[in-house]
Amino acid sequence: MLTGRLSAHGATERVPALLDQVAREETPEAWEELWDRLCLHGETVSPASFTALPRLASLAPASAQALELASAIVRGTMQHRDGEALLAGCPDAIAQLRELVDRQLRTSPADYNRIFGDLLALEGQYHWSAALGDFTDDFYTVSCPRCGAEVTIAIGDYGNYSAIRDWDLGDIERRALLPTPAEELRDLGHWMHATAVRDEQHRLAEGIRHVFGRAECPTCASVFSIADAYTSANLPSAPAAS
Repeated sequence: MLTGRLSAHGATERVPALLDQVAREETPEAWEELWDRLCLHGETVSPASFTALPRLASLAPASAQALELASAIVRGTMQHRDGEALLAGCPDAIAQLRELVDRQLRTSPADYNRIFGDLLALEGQYHWSAALGDFTDDFYTVSCPRCGAEVTIAIGDYGNYSAIRDWDLGDIERRALLPTPAEELRDLGHWMHATAVRDEQHRLAEGIRHVFGRAECPTCASVFSIADAYTSANLPSAPAAS
């Protein structure tokens, strides 16, 4: 399960002054301090982080640093079970950031996969933004919906298969994955695939077809949706009843 980290750190009262400083003149020192106070280690956020989002969004059209920091704040917030509610107070900033990140992807940046993950987080899909790699050597662990066996899903240069992971023998009882044809993808899978195809990210597009495809459980031979199994295991837990 995802367990986000929400905490205050550092003297957050300095944040407005730091934002004013980078608006006048971007300096590495000011940005370093903003990262430390708003998104420590790229994931730990605080109430000051949410407060800063609209200002960062206003700076983002002219500042790659502002866009990256704002996106990281959204990612950090979406780790938390109340992430969507915490971000609900700044819908305009989220919409603007989503548009800017999507526009950035169209330029095929060198760190496309990271920025694609930012877009997923801005769409409220944190569990996928955290999971997707570059599909050269990706592994996902899911439970078979029928028998509960722990199944390893491999997608990459070493094969696209489901297997049982053995401590000594590695991946055994391999079964080839059943990728979904592009024309049959629906909803989130269709949107993710279409975005990757639009930007000529062919490896990413092919990986998405597999991760939104089906796998055979090596233990009971049932066939299940990889995306459904992964999503059910990795969505943030619901808030406890008061």
